[in-house]
Amino acid sequence: MPAVALHDIRRSLTDDAFVELKVWEVPEPVCGSDHRYKYRLVLVVNGRCVLRYDNEAGKGDHKHLGVDEREMPYVFVSLSQLLDDFFADVSTLL
Repeated sequence: MPAVALHDIRRSLTDDAFVELKVWEVPEPVCGSDHRYKYRLVLVVNGRCVLRYDNEAGKGDHKHLGVDEREMPYVFVSLSQLLDDFFADVSTLL
């Protein structure tokens, strides 16, 4: 089974902020993750990424916070929980 795009969305939130959601279902878990999703969720404000959730191969599930991109682990429970957690952080940051 090839990777299947589940979300490929870019949505403006304000004049200077947008979110971009990219989620794929993959045939095998990405190295470092225990689920079959590859994802990148970002919040960009004034042209700078201030929040990013991803599961880069070898690093597993994590998020980057702030313009200095502090990296923190993220515990993946489900796709819907991932989206809820991301948008909760977006609400806090905006």
